[in-house]
Amino acid sequence: MFERLTKDARAVIEGAVEQARSGGARTVDAEHVLLALLGSEGGRASFALSALGLGESRDAVREAVGEARRRAGLTRAEADALAGLGIDVGEIVARVEEAHGVGAMTGDAGSPGRWSGGRPRFGRGAKDVLERALRVALGRGERSVGGEHLLLALTVLPGVAGEVLADFGVTFEEVTRVCPPAHSARSAEK
Repeated sequence: MFERLTKDARAVIEGAVEQARSGGARTVDAEHVLLALLGSEGGRASFALSALGLGESRDAVREAVGEARRRAGLTRAEADALAGLGIDVGEIVARVEEAHGVGAMTGDAGSPGRWSGGRPRFGRGAKDVLERALRVALGRGERSVGGEHLLLALTVLPGVAGEVLADFGVTFEEVTRVCPPAHSARSAEK
């Protein structure tokens, strides 16, 4: 799989590893891929994010991801479903953080860089992003997986990253509109 990643996509994955490490996370998750995409420059994903107005909203996106991580990675839809059962996730977070400190429910180790063997571990969410990105690339008739495929994968997978992107108007359809498959862009130029 990694041999299919473009230079841009490799940089995003390296950025996701650094996001996880600097945040003290035990594993690299889909949210780390999103945060790395926000910081990437010069690739098709960066172009798509800017074209869709996320350039000005980077801090708000980072804040939304941070809030979801404080809720133990629950999406707002999941928190709302629990509220329907009489479970106040906000209250649970507040009580846990009161007893154990802010961010206690993030699942982070609390000390940056403490991974077994010094190598990053990819969580299910990050693995799903990589797998879906490959499927998206192949479905678009492309041989390599670029940053735009990682972004497209994030938009269709369930979870915090997709929810946050959707909240800011970044959907599969919108990314495809501003970042069509490379072969169709070449066909249109001829």
